[in-house]
Amino acid sequence: MLMDSHAHLDSSQFDADREQVIRRARQADVAIISIATDIASSWKTLEIARTYGLRCTAGIHPHEAEQFIGEETLGQLRKLCAQPEVVAIGEIGLDYCKEYAPRESQQKAFRAQLALAQELRKPVVIHLRDAADDLLAILREYDPHPRPLSLEGRGERLRGVVHSFTEDWVLAQELLALGFSLSVNGIVTFERSQRLRDAVAQIPLERLLVETDSPYLAPVPVRGRRNEPGFVRYVAQTVAQIKKLSFEACAEATTRNAQEVFGIL
Repeated sequence: MLMDSHAHLDSSQFDADREQVIRRARQADVAIISIATDIASSWKTLEIARTYGLRCTAGIHPHEAEQFIGEETLGQLRKLCAQPEVVAIGEIGLDYCKEYAPRESQQKAFRAQLALAQELRKPVVIHLRDAADDLLAILREYDPHPRPLSLEGRGERLRGVVHSFTEDWVLAQELLALGFSLSVNGIVTFERSQRLRDAVAQIPLERLLVETDSPYLAPVPVRGRRNEPGFVRYVAQTVAQIKKLSFEACAEATTRNAQEVFGIL
């Protein structure tokens, strides 16, 4: 089995054939974590998860950070997180590339959702783009003591995954030391992504997840098409090649890692 640890099944791009997309994933023995991006998305994602027997998240993406309205939003997130299908808070984080929301708003929403994750003992799904210094600084506010690269000693501290990791080994080490796992998607299959592949070669296997981020970022050899969870096998194949593993060993390890991160063993 494979786990697509990050797919946006609530996207309008799936409205015409969502059931068929999920069926194809199941036929390929792919499980899915469906990821939310704002409150409306969180409720829609939960409905999809209930309809199709999936797991999902709830949270406010940095692009939507201005939707975060203090206790009102936290109240909605608490209701969502009380549902058994909701296994994490996300996707949350910082994005200074496009800055669809002001940095101050992003940081406020990020901090509040990290605090909620600690309160509820939920893992987080983190989005990071062109904001590494601020993101690391904020994470250290909540969990200042570095941890070993192994899974030992994580306990009940802030935990989760940095999704769509595209950076180098230097940043990978800092995020790993804070206790986070790293997830890679179709970008790792792109010809221009040698820096990322070099990092993947060094990231401990027990800290790696695979994802599609569908409907975006379709991997080679289906690049240019709408992405879907079943295509996660191409990501896993590339990771297996980088790590000099069989596909089966890579699939088993990354699935086990996702189950551990999301508490669905």
